[in-house]
Amino acid sequence: MATGKSCSRWFAPLAALLMVVSLSGCFDKEGDQRKAFIDFLQNTVMRSGEQLPTLTADQKKQFGPFVSDYAVLYGYSQQVNQAMDAGIRPVVDSVNSIRVPQDYMTQREALRQANGSLGVLSQQLQNAKMQADNSRSTLKLADDLKPVFDKAYEKVVTGPANALQPLIPAAQVFTQQLVQVGDFIAQQGTQVSFVSNGIQFPTSQQASQYNSLIGPLASQHQAFMQAYSAATNAMQ
Repeated sequence: MATGKSCSRWFAPLAALLMVVSLSGCFDKEGDQRKAFIDFLQNTVMRSGEQLPTLTADQKKQFGPFVSDYAVLYGYSQQVNQAMDAGIRPVVDSVNSIRVPQDYMTQREALRQANGSLGVLSQQLQNAKMQADNSRSTLKLADDLKPVFDKAYEKVVTGPANALQPLIPAAQVFTQQLVQVGDFIAQQGTQVSFVSNGIQFPTSQQASQYNSLIGPLASQHQAFMQAYSAATNAMQ
């Protein structure tokens, strides 16, 4: 009998103790996941360059529900990088290929195509920013996570978005002018000659037209490169 009473007396407190430990473990899991995510934002996202890393299987397990929070940053970053690769870098490559007057002609079709895609690119970037902002507004961030996530959002989304706003118009103006120069040279046909990395026209009227077309290029190139540098710096 004594043994039976002893067992019944100690069983209930032991069960209650196990329940407390179990519930405590559940609450700690969310806290641990949040802490791991905060550490990742501070030490990886804030120090990353243009490319944010894809989460590994272990990281997804560590972050738990905060994987969806990271998806807001990662998704926008991917769209911006694709936009730069598809729309802006081809312009830079073509511009860098223009060294002598003949190059205005050889690069004009690539520049014409790039110019045509810039308008679509601008709309895509606006939509990506709007999508990121909408997703950001639905997140419920704990007090310790919110300031860290806000800094990451500023670095990954807001900063690059603001820097990209003047870049596309500058690229559109510059590429359009470069295409006009190339078209003008091509229209002259055999009347134009290229000598010592320069260009010659048979009449002063043609030379005057050419000079008026290339006149704005220096300032347009400067405006484009400044905007491009600002955008790439904002993404680093």
